[in-house]
Amino acid sequence: MELVALNPELNIYDHQWPIWTYQAQQPPAKFVLDEEGRRGMAVNSMVAGGCIISGAYVQESLLSNDVRIDDSSIIQSSVLLPGVTIGRRCRITRCILDENCVIPDGTQIGQDSELDQKRFYVTKRGVVLVTQDMLRAAERAKG
Repeated sequence: MELVALNPELNIYDHQWPIWTYQAQQPPAKFVLDEEGRRGMAVNSMVAGGCIISGAYVQESLLSNDVRIDDSSIIQSSVLLPGVTIGRRCRITRCILDENCVIPDGTQIGQDSELDQKRFYVTKRGVVLVTQDMLRAAERAKG
């Protein structure tokens, strides 16, 4: 999360100290829709290639490649690993979403600590870790 700070200790943009890594060839991130309440945007965040933020708001978060976020969703202070899909009208705060997690429309995570502890793993500092298996178990418990 320190990477999204104004002056992070590890500056990945420092040409004097390059970071050599493999990076998949993907299209650039795309931000779509520009209506009140449905504006695709990211603020103080890092967004990898292949992401589509469609009418959603992302703040102080890290989005890995191929993340999809549907309209009217709000993502704050979170890390989304590759392939995460977030439905419409979701609120995700202080979360780490594991690879390929699919978050159904209207889901709220990081809003109610008591509910989060029943469904997911919550750290001592209140960060919610969500995996595919946890999501499946939560769906089974609901229905």
